[in-house]
Amino acid sequence: MEGPCTTGMGVGVRLQSGLMSAIRFEILARSGTSQARLGRVETVHGGFDTPAFMPVGTRGSVKGLFPRDVARAGSQIVLNNTYHLLLRPGPELVASMGGVHRFMNWDGPILTDSGGYQAYSMSDVNAVDDDGVTFKSIVDGSDVRLTPERAIEVQNKLGADIIMAFDDCPPAKAPEIAREPDGRGPDQGEEDPRLVRAVRRDSGKQGYDHQKRLEIANERTVRWLERCKRAHARSGEQALFGIVQGGTDLARREWSASRVCGVDLPGYAIGGVAVGEPSEEIARIVRHTAPLLPVDKPRYLMGVGYERDLLAAVLAGMDMFDCVLPTRNGRNANAFTSRGQIRLRNARYAEDRGPIEEGCDCAACDPGNWWGGWCGEKAQSSNRGGGVFSRGYLRHLFMVGEMLGPILVSLHNIRHFQRFMRDVRGAIATDGWDELVRKWPVAAAGR
Repeated sequence: MEGPCTTGMGVGVRLQSGLMSAIRFEILARSGTSQARLGRVETVHGGFDTPAFMPVGTRGSVKGLFPRDVARAGSQIVLNNTYHLLLRPGPELVASMGGVHRFMNWDGPILTDSGGYQAYSMSDVNAVDDDGVTFKSIVDGSDVRLTPERAIEVQNKLGADIIMAFDDCPPAKAPEIAREPDGRGPDQGEEDPRLVRAVRRDSGKQGYDHQKRLEIANERTVRWLERCKRAHARSGEQALFGIVQGGTDLARREWSASRVCGVDLPGYAIGGVAVGEPSEEIARIVRHTAPLLPVDKPRYLMGVGYERDLLAAVLAGMDMFDCVLPTRNGRNANAFTSRGQIRLRNARYAEDRGPIEEGCDCAACDPGNWWGGWCGEKAQSSNRGGGVFSRGYLRHLFMVGEMLGPILVSLHNIRHFQRFMRDVRGAIATDGWDELVRKWPVAAAGR
């Protein structure tokens, strides 16, 4: 269903190479009307085409899905999370089992997030200081300490191909937290609860000073990056990426990019977006920051997943993306289509005989093609009518709690994003942006 991208092959220039490099990055083609670029990253465990979307397998599994089906959906690289694998089963066990690739039976590239984002998203159970972060374990309540050195040690043991520096991820903005006379804050429904928790954690006796918090986070991120690089023991096999912070303050983004990119690394990321900002703000930050990153190395935008945001970031020159949306929404009966999400629990779909989306070749929309590709004629003959898993049937699965519903919709959603990224890569080579947004109107706002 998916093969290596060959568009523009032969015109690329290898910009990073060498036997001792953990990754090689080639730019194969560039858009003539934007900063978008078509590329290829090679790692010890194979390569992936860029722009690339990485499904999230937080604990060593893309929830509910066989690795072969994740690959069949077009995924060439997946993401695991350091913090969660540190808690269970532990990096020493994973290392003893041959590393995370063998442990989860995925033979392609893997990227591990350092745990820095959990310091933001789980701010109600942690404390941040200049040396690192102390978490309350979500497993047994014990203290878990992550420092730059420990985050790198854990990632070295896990064995991913690309590892992330441990950073300080601040809230993107300061929400209005007016205090009531009894000291309580406002209804959290007015703000992203993660944002509210992070601000409350960081509010001292003098209250919350957002500009000061951004300054501290920027300075910590640079200091921690330098410590991460010194601690990295497997630089010939694992590529360490640095992370640019700065919130929505463009001057602070420039400061962070200058210092982070001043540390010579195989790649760089933009972090601290999609943490409370609207899409327009995400696009503004990325358009400003992407050109500040080295042109000859992969650029990774962390945690961004809606189609409009992906397209805006690609046009700004970003290469790699990850998000939990495809599988998280899939498990909650929300299916992505080229025109937007549909909520399959809605009664309007009870008697709908159609697929989630006409023209999609996923396991739910075109099972004969999907399973036939793996199992041959027997699988094809078992679906003689060429039928689909209808919206009505999928709704039924969710309404009665059958696990097949989340599996099929998660697979559809991953395939949806991989089909979208395939077409984005095609548009880069031809500058066919008008055709792309005609085919994918859900992404039009990102252009």
